[in-house]
Amino acid sequence: MNFNGHDLSALDSLDVAGRLRWVADRFGGRAGIGTSFQRNGMLLIDLRCRHKLDGIQIYTVDTERLLPETYPFIETIDRHYGIRIDVLRPDAAEVRKMVDDHGLYLFFDSKEKQEHCCSIRKVKPNERMLDKIDVWITGLRREQSAFRKQTPLYEVLDRHGRPILKLNPLYDWTDERIVEYIRANDVPVHPLYEQGFASFGCVICTTPIRPGEDKRAGRWRWFNAVDDKKECGLHLPAPAVPETEAETD
Repeated sequence: MNFNGHDLSALDSLDVAGRLRWVADRFGGRAGIGTSFQRNGMLLIDLRCRHKLDGIQIYTVDTERLLPETYPFIETIDRHYGIRIDVLRPDAAEVRKMVDDHGLYLFFDSKEKQEHCCSIRKVKPNERMLDKIDVWITGLRREQSAFRKQTPLYEVLDRHGRPILKLNPLYDWTDERIVEYIRANDVPVHPLYEQGFASFGCVICTTPIRPGEDKRAGRWRWFNAVDDKKECGLHLPAPAVPETEAETD
C-alpha cells in the first residue's frame, strides 16, 4: 500500500520508535499523536520525546466533562517532558444547541444520543485536527476489546477526498508489554488507574471496572447489557444526528 508516494510496507518491519521516526522524517509538522493519556498514549509520547521527534504534534480533546484527575495530569506531562500538549475543545455553539435540544444528560436516553454527544464533544474537535495533518497516530491495540481485535498497523482514510494515514504503531502489543515499558522508562501514569479505571473519558460516562470485566465495560455502563460496541465514535463512521423533540411532534 502506498500513501503520498511512500510505501507503507516499510512500517511492518520497524519497531514502534522506528515507525514514529519514519513518520517524522516524511511528514514532520503534519503528524499528530492523539491521546487520552492511557498507558498506550503515554508510551507513544515518551518515545516521541525521547527520540526528539518534534515534528510529531501531541494533542488531546477536552470534552469539557473529563474526569477531574485528567486536567492536572496534563500539566504533569507538560512538566515532565518540557512540552505543551495541544488541548482541543468542542465548539461552544454546537454544545449549547445539543443541550438545548436534548438536555445535558442526553447520553442516558439512547445509544444514538450518546454517540451524538460524543460526536459534538470529542469527534468533531478531533476531525478539525485531522483536517490539518496527514498522519493520525493512535494508541489503538487489538487486545483492548472484541471490537478492536482487527485493528491494523495502518490504514488510509478518506477525509472529504483527501487521504490521511491512520497509524496504530502499538496495534499488536499486549498489556504486559505496555506496562513493562512504562515501568522500565519511568513514564508518568495517570492516577485513575489506581482507582480501577481502564480508560479515561467523561464524568458519568466512564467508571472503574471490576476484576475480569472487559476493558471497555466501564464506558457507558447502562448499555452493557445491550451493546458490546463501546466506542465514542473517533474510530467509527459518523453517527446520525438524532431528531429534536420538536422535530418528532
